[in-house]
Amino acid sequence: MYQGNYLAERLSAARKDAGSSLFLRNHQTGEDVTYQAFFANAERMAQALVASGVKPGDRVAVQAPKTIAMLELYVATVLAGGVFLPLNTAYTPNEITYFLTDAEPRVFVCDLAREEEFSPVAKKAGVAKVLTIGADESGSLADLRDAAAPGFNAVTRGPDDLAAILYTSGTTGRSKGAMLTHQALASNAETLKDAWHFSADDVLIHALPIFHTHGLFVATNITLMAGSSCIFMPNFDADDILDYMPQATVLMGVPTFYVRLLNSEGLTDASANMRLFVSGSAPLLTETHEHWRDVTGHAILERYGMTETNMNTSNPYDGDRRAGTVGFPLPGIEMLVTNPATGAPLPQGETGVLEVRGPNVFAGYWKMPEKTAEELRDNGFFITGDLGRMDDDGYVHIVGRQKDLIISGGYNIYPKEIELLIDALEGINESAVIGVPHPDFGEAVVAVVVVQNGAKTSAADIMTGIKDDLARFKQPKRIEFVKSLPRNAMGKVQKKALREEYDGTFK
Repeated sequence: MYQGNYLAERLSAARKDAGSSLFLRNHQTGEDVTYQAFFANAERMAQALVASGVKPGDRVAVQAPKTIAMLELYVATVLAGGVFLPLNTAYTPNEITYFLTDAEPRVFVCDLAREEEFSPVAKKAGVAKVLTIGADESGSLADLRDAAAPGFNAVTRGPDDLAAILYTSGTTGRSKGAMLTHQALASNAETLKDAWHFSADDVLIHALPIFHTHGLFVATNITLMAGSSCIFMPNFDADDILDYMPQATVLMGVPTFYVRLLNSEGLTDASANMRLFVSGSAPLLTETHEHWRDVTGHAILERYGMTETNMNTSNPYDGDRRAGTVGFPLPGIEMLVTNPATGAPLPQGETGVLEVRGPNVFAGYWKMPEKTAEELRDNGFFITGDLGRMDDDGYVHIVGRQKDLIISGGYNIYPKEIELLIDALEGINESAVIGVPHPDFGEAVVAVVVVQNGAKTSAADIMTGIKDDLARFKQPKRIEFVKSLPRNAMGKVQKKALREEYDGTFK
């Protein structure tokens, strides 16, 4: 199917064998969607995109609820030769303005319930067409899809053509658009399918968001390539997941999923039919890994990936899944540990910056050639900015982050973006934003603030001042006031000292 379109051909490869078999079970409606029905709708939706002006290479941006229609839109964009641009559903109109202005999409698809809010934003950013998808699968895009004739000839796209752009926050507050090619997405999904032994017999519990690498390019792409099926949930619900486990085989989640499931009754019996639990997007605590194994008899398989690279490493399917590690580099992927100052490779066992090379690596940052040159070497290695080491057995350990990235509930948060907003408020002298351990989210955002002399600014004042410009998951869970921030001899704020001071805030 879809010969000539590199990614679409591979995503639909199992369709010839699984055309009438189950692809998705909609948790909200109980509806079963076959492979045949899914791809038929994606083809009609591709027609709708072309009719809306989408040409090869055009961006299709979407901020909409997690629905089957949104998954159809992803595949439809690939079929039409476009570039899929999913955006976090928590982003505010002010945040969305940047993405639409920077990416210049031909079409923006928003939540039907927020059309009045986002349509003016899109038009101001120069977007030619605004369409909608509602939480109940309705909307103008669904109407156009249903009105289209059956069938679509996929637009020719090669391995080096762009399939998606995913924005990842920048340390300066300016988000970077990671350009992902057809080959990067296809090769990584095929590698993971084999590494994790996916087959047509598998049933995945899909409770992850689909604006993120984990839920879209890992969970969905693997399911399609293996001809598996999945139970499609709009969000995480521990009780519902426990109910589904007896009829499922795989769960992919972030550490928060597993922490919350461990607090649920009946986990031991419910998990008996499962063959694989995968965790990623944030570090999994050793205590969570060990507790899960004690309760269920399963060792969680932890892996390591990034927006720019998809998945880089994985603990083995057959073999020792070691707590506190992210396993080995995946087949076809090379990993180096290098000196942060010189870039020279370090001996095994020493800690340095992790660098990755392989077909999974992105093509660069959208409209940022200088930033691309800084992080993507001429020899193809990507400088991840993560600090790690490889032990004597070859397991990769992530020991820290070269930058100040906070990962809360599986979402990446860069402090600078929050600091800029707080510092701009009346009565604020300066701020430092840090991540500290949190039992549920892995890390939580804490803002340490210095107010101007005589100012009577409160934590509530700060939250009110930033809430309209900042997605909720980025907003501080605690605001601390201090007389001054700790600095070194060069005047740089010592965030390490702050993290140590507030380490026990949520314990």
